[in-house]
Amino acid sequence: MADTPVGTRNPHNAPAPSASAAADGAAPAADAEIAAQIRTVLDGRWAHVRETSRALLDDAAFLDDPSLDLAASRQRALDQMRRLARTDWPASGFGVEAGGTGDPGGAVTGIEMLAQANLSLMVKAGVQWGLFGGAVENLGTQRHHREYIAPLINLDLLGCFAMTEIGHGSDVQNLETTATFDPDTDEIIVHTPTPSAVKEYIGGAALHARMAAVFAQLITHDADGAPLDHGVHCVLVPIRDDDGGPLPGVTTADDGLKGGLRGVDNGRIAFDRVRVPRTNLLNRYGDIDADGRYTSSIDSRSRRFFTMLGTLIRGRVSVGGSAGSAARVALEIAVRYAEQRRQFSVPGGGSGDAAAPDGGGPRRTGEVLLMDYLQHQRRLLPLIARSFALGFAQNELVSKMHDLQVAQEPDRHEQRELESRAAGLKAAQTWHATRVIQECREACGGAGYMAENHLTGLKADSDVFTTFEGDNTVLTQLVAKELLTSYADEVSEFGAVGWMRFVAETVADTVRERTAARQIIQRILDRSDETLEEGDLAERSVQLRMFEDREQHVLETAARRLRRGAPGADGEDPLAEFEAFNSVQDHVLRAGRVHIERVVLEAFLAGIDECPEGPARDLLEDVCTLYALHSIEEDKAWFMEHGRLSTERAKAVTRHVGELCTRLRPHALTLVAAFGIPRILLDSAMLDGPGTDPVRQR
Repeated sequence: MADTPVGTRNPHNAPAPSASAAADGAAPAADAEIAAQIRTVLDGRWAHVRETSRALLDDAAFLDDPSLDLAASRQRALDQMRRLARTDWPASGFGVEAGGTGDPGGAVTGIEMLAQANLSLMVKAGVQWGLFGGAVENLGTQRHHREYIAPLINLDLLGCFAMTEIGHGSDVQNLETTATFDPDTDEIIVHTPTPSAVKEYIGGAALHARMAAVFAQLITHDADGAPLDHGVHCVLVPIRDDDGGPLPGVTTADDGLKGGLRGVDNGRIAFDRVRVPRTNLLNRYGDIDADGRYTSSIDSRSRRFFTMLGTLIRGRVSVGGSAGSAARVALEIAVRYAEQRRQFSVPGGGSGDAAAPDGGGPRRTGEVLLMDYLQHQRRLLPLIARSFALGFAQNELVSKMHDLQVAQEPDRHEQRELESRAAGLKAAQTWHATRVIQECREACGGAGYMAENHLTGLKADSDVFTTFEGDNTVLTQLVAKELLTSYADEVSEFGAVGWMRFVAETVADTVRERTAARQIIQRILDRSDETLEEGDLAERSVQLRMFEDREQHVLETAARRLRRGAPGADGEDPLAEFEAFNSVQDHVLRAGRVHIERVVLEAFLAGIDECPEGPARDLLEDVCTLYALHSIEEDKAWFMEHGRLSTERAKAVTRHVGELCTRLRPHALTLVAAFGIPRILLDSAMLDGPGTDPVRQR
């Protein structure tokens, strides 16, 4: 195929300045009107929540202070939560019948905005109102709502979410903590039977929480006294008195200093036969009567477990969105720094200081802005493009979550699809944040390593996001498993052997789950006759086909490998069965990753479709092309190995990514301004020097 240029149009008529031109003039300024138009689209369905949050958080009182010691950091986070409790936002995450205002989508959006200000505050608020409060509302019934929702909203009751154990992180179904019903006293006895059953890394457990939502194996007894294990349920257990003192049978310990999140008082909890009333069982999906009889509306123990966890999906959605917010903060800091920091002289460009045209102090006319170096553009602009893509995907996810959570009878298949999508996007966004913040730190040199410039704090505070609310590798595997079994209830246990057998017996063709952009995507594909092998990669239809073809191929070949390796129906050696699954795990993980990349591209296109024709939409189109081509570039090995890219086309992709970075360079400030981050939340002293762009947003 001939080497066709990518994106030959240039609707912005704004070529990137040459090094010498940049050295002779001021850095480009953000286009406030275009930034505002893009921000409106990126803000999405809950734009009003974002605007309200920007006004509220435009206040230094919500920032972290890296100079504080551990105790002061924790107190500051608690004080900040009390400020939030005086607003309407905490109630938005709870249904009207439970005492809230019934806006789960708005609640998640508010958490994302908190992450722009302070990740310790975001986590602490998420634990209180999202995890602890979410458990009470979604797993409890009216008796729990009446007693607990109002006090936990206004912080009269501080709680924690005690799920993870030292020996069981991702394997929640096999937690060891027990909750045994005693019919003689009408109480539930919560107990930590082994050292590995100690609840660990629990936010709030070290200091502030007074009650824990404890996940444990619920046990009753039959008429002969034999134990009956009903699987994991949640029980409310007081852990401290009103003065913060320990309660009998409860042992807490402080996890102390962590890699970050110093404002969150993580700790561990052990229970020594702690008794609580039977009514403390959160009984929406399983209940015990006074005679010790267990009843549930869901017969299958496994399906009951996954149904309960599915109602708590909001936490996973919030973590992914918050990681995306942290990445945007880092990118804006790095771009603004690169627009004022100069390095190395231009040959023949002169030297010496001259007054800046805006009166902001001297600038070195003979040196080049960092942002004018192609490699600097290449390190930041593709990450900005991916941040936009993930932002639109997050908006779509939050909208779907909201609609299902407010529905009277949510569709079971759509709920499973939501859980899979949330798992995949959480992994994608948290991995992206880790990569972005590190790249931005390096891009700012020694200044980026100073605590006063915020990037080291962002890095430390966001690093754990890749493993809490689900380890990213486990979550990516979950995505692929759901795709390969078409969300079948029969395999909700996710046992390796049973799952492989199901695939071997039932999967003929994998099912591609479309995003909300399905009509837009089909319209793009229908109006193009470009082939995958010969099509111009500048064409959106070809990009879509590249992503779809890769996903379909990876899923189909993964299914074939699983069929070949599946154990026979009569059973095999357990070790051999495990090794058979383990041998295809890399393939399964790739299937999950490429699926999410396609979902994200489609969400980006749906976001662009919401933008009116004009310069803002044209700019978004180029940013989307950069996301698509850079994604292909990063996976060139696969595309070449499987005959989707020739050597020449692969070289052209790399060249085209560079050309797009050059074209987008004049718009770097406009793009980060479109994130809508209040200036005070950038919290970076190095941006206060001469050359800082005057265009700010609220």
